[in-house]
Amino acid sequence: MNPGLDQILREVLLIVGALFPIVNPLGTAPIFLTLTQGLPGQSRATLARKVAVNGFVLLLAAIFVGNYILAFFGISLPVVQVGGGLIVFSTGWKLLQSAGEDTESRRLSIAEAEKRAFYPLTLPLTVGPGTISVAITVGANHAQGSAINLTALITGSAIVAISIYLSYRFAQGIARALGEAAMNVILRLSSFILVCIGVQIVWNGATALLKTVR
Repeated sequence: MNPGLDQILREVLLIVGALFPIVNPLGTAPIFLTLTQGLPGQSRATLARKVAVNGFVLLLAAIFVGNYILAFFGISLPVVQVGGGLIVFSTGWKLLQSAGEDTESRRLSIAEAEKRAFYPLTLPLTVGPGTISVAITVGANHAQGSAINLTALITGSAIVAISIYLSYRFAQGIARALGEAAMNVILRLSSFILVCIGVQIVWNGATALLKTVR
């Protein structure tokens, strides 16, 4: 194998390995399905594509300019974690409380769903503060001037974005195969995990801030 291609492949695997578990599109697919309840299949597919594109752009922004943006506004990464973690916690808590409600009363129109494409479907549901923190770290730890690393960063982010699209695009089919009762259980578990992730992100940020005080 070409040495350059071999290095790109290794870097891509490292980047995907760092980003995919925390993005976790398979885990958030049931939540995406609930938040887009009532949409026809084609509209949900279009929305899934928009969320994937938004996620790809956010990942690249965090990787390449995240550190500079935080420095410009004088914001530290732990502060981002605390603020973003609270948003994630709030989103998960609302979903956990509404998981047993009648879905007919929560059906969205296409126009309402389009407004949610970025917030909350992309940020913080799909690409949240934890993902942004990891992406910023990934960008800081790679020599972005290298053509090989540049290619690997873009390719790795694209693979994660494609996984987001596929998970959300076929969420309805998976739900149909599992049945309503199983999806309700999965939704509750996913919502609870989202609450726990929010608490963990807040804790990580708060711990880092407390260390600076000491």
